[in-house]
Amino acid sequence: MAEQSTLPPCPVCGQPAQQQYRPFCSRRCADVDLGRWFSGQYRVPSTEIPSGEDEKYTRRVDPDDEVG
Repeated sequence: MAEQSTLPPCPVCGQPAQQQYRPFCSRRCADVDLGRWFSGQYRVPSTEIPSGEDEKYTRRVDPDDEVG
């Protein structure tokens, strides 16, 4: 129990972190954080204008489109 008090709080909800899910307190908070990464909420702002070469790597794909 002493180890849990030395861990920083969960970055999602602020509850004490659990060693099993470190740095989160639960699987749910870990999944919430992963969802934030996938949705693009964690971004580094930039003043650069993307080039045409960059665009082919950042294009969003419609899941309803057929592949191939």
